[in-house]
Amino acid sequence: MSQQSQQQETVAGSPAPGQRTEPAAGVEPVIEAKGLSLGQIVRKRFFGHTGALIGLIVFAVIFILAFSSEGWGPIPGWWKYQHDQVTPLVNDGTPTWSFAPFSFGDHPFGQDRIGRDLFAMTMRGAQQSIIIMVIIGLVAGIIGVVVGALAGYFRGWAEAVLMRLTDIIIIIPVLLLAAVMSQTAGRRDSGTWFAQFAANNGVVVLGIFLGFVVWVGLARLVRGEFLSLREREFVDAARISGASNARIIFKHILPNAVGVVIVNGTLIMSSAILLETALSYLGVGVKAPDTSLGLLISQNQEAFSTRPWLFWWPGLFIVLICLCINFIGDGLRDAFDPRQKKFNAKKAKSRRTHASAGPELAPATAMDVGEGVSSVSGYVPDSEAFGGAPERRTEDPSGRNV
Repeated sequence: MSQQSQQQETVAGSPAPGQRTEPAAGVEPVIEAKGLSLGQIVRKRFFGHTGALIGLIVFAVIFILAFSSEGWGPIPGWWKYQHDQVTPLVNDGTPTWSFAPFSFGDHPFGQDRIGRDLFAMTMRGAQQSIIIMVIIGLVAGIIGVVVGALAGYFRGWAEAVLMRLTDIIIIIPVLLLAAVMSQTAGRRDSGTWFAQFAANNGVVVLGIFLGFVVWVGLARLVRGEFLSLREREFVDAARISGASNARIIFKHILPNAVGVVIVNGTLIMSSAILLETALSYLGVGVKAPDTSLGLLISQNQEAFSTRPWLFWWPGLFIVLICLCINFIGDGLRDAFDPRQKKFNAKKAKSRRTHASAGPELAPATAMDVGEGVSSVSGYVPDSEAFGGAPERRTEDPSGRNV
């Protein structure tokens, strides 16, 4: 028998490539859908969160406006005035922009008493506040993750020492401890390397020192995650295979706790803006000739009744930045935590009505199956929403769910 005839006999009765076959009578058709990776699910959930998307867009606009108008480092900005440049008062310093017709004018946010442009000062203050916020988030995130990971994984004396240190820092008032740290960062003792570095990088030093204050909450959360994850089977398998403790912590456990780290990192950054604002308002944060949003409010609080625009604009940007970061954090929390998933009762009711109207199966989309939400008649929502395996429900002749 030739090789060609043998191949024909082997594939006899099988469908041709690309040809769809109908299921046999009485056999339930299999609904196939392309699965989604964790990154795809997180992106879809995050960009499906309206508040997080709006917050991300508004924060991006503020970030671009702050860093492009005043410039950063050697990169010049497009705005014609600097934050410390004094110019003659125009129209007694009132804002020059208008809506009809739309025009910025020379000083859209107005001027202070000595003629400095408030738009330039506000953009410089937003720039400095964002830099401090990012530095505090990075420093606090690194310290909190390391302390929480070591305490949760090793337990014993390591956990006792690290958690007692955390408790000591927690009981000290944050504002008081931050004020002491910022005063230390602002020292200008001549002849020391720290004085020279702080003189040229005052905002960076302030952010680093404040980062040593606000890491305690993240450390306790990471410790709780590690206490739970260290008992899982994949960790035991890694130990049996001979993996080192460092590899187990950073390659096996930490990737599974990244959602907690990212979400709480955004909340730390949001609180960092308010902390920096409070310190600058009290005079122990960013100091002149530099500026920040909190320092602008402190300097112009007496002009609230006579020149209110000097108080409104810095306050507005503080509120906008904090709201944007909080909305982004809410979106990340919903994206990384499947238990936060909302159950759509209207869709479930319509599918059940459709299923009871006839024997046909309700159509399922790739999005439904990809996230574990089956629209097949008789299925309840997926395990991600309720923490268990999908449950199959059928009805007995009396109509009760079994």
